[in-house]
Amino acid sequence: MTDRIIDLALYCIPTIITGLIAYYFFKTHTQNEDGRRRFLLKKDLQVNALPTRLQAYERMVLFLERISPAKLLVRVAPISDNKEAYESLLIQSIEQEFEHNLTQQIYISDKCWNIITAAKNATIQLIRKASLLEKTDTANKLREVLLNEMMERKSPSDAALAFVKDEVSSIW
Repeated sequence: MTDRIIDLALYCIPTIITGLIAYYFFKTHTQNEDGRRRFLLKKDLQVNALPTRLQAYERMVLFLERISPAKLLVRVAPISDNKEAYESLLIQSIEQEFEHNLTQQIYISDKCWNIITAAKNATIQLIRKASLLEKTDTANKLREVLLNEMMERKSPSDAALAFVKDEVSSIW
């Protein structure tokens, strides 16, 4: 009887070991195939998505350039001498540009989007602070104060622009 149990064990142990090895290899093979399929799918998606992402970065660069105070002041001329009306016109122009590009946040990183939003808000704050100064009593004086401010320091959009350029260079 013990001989039969030993014979049975001698047959079962190699079979169990072979089964475990086969299971391990099939499991590994299946995981590798799934990984390979995911990689190929991701690679195909990146090929299609890369131009769209680059276009989003291009649009955000254009946005940052357009809200740069020096360029904004040249593009948006005052309608009257009223500094409050001009301040509102400048801020409205920035907000319209921003709303026009809201969908681009899907294609760029959250950090980049937050920096662009911060640059927009900082530019608006810059305009509001310049408008509150006592020496700015007309729209043209507001323009002059803002332009002088931009000669003394970098605009908020310049820092955001540098970040966007770094992020785009990291894509390559």
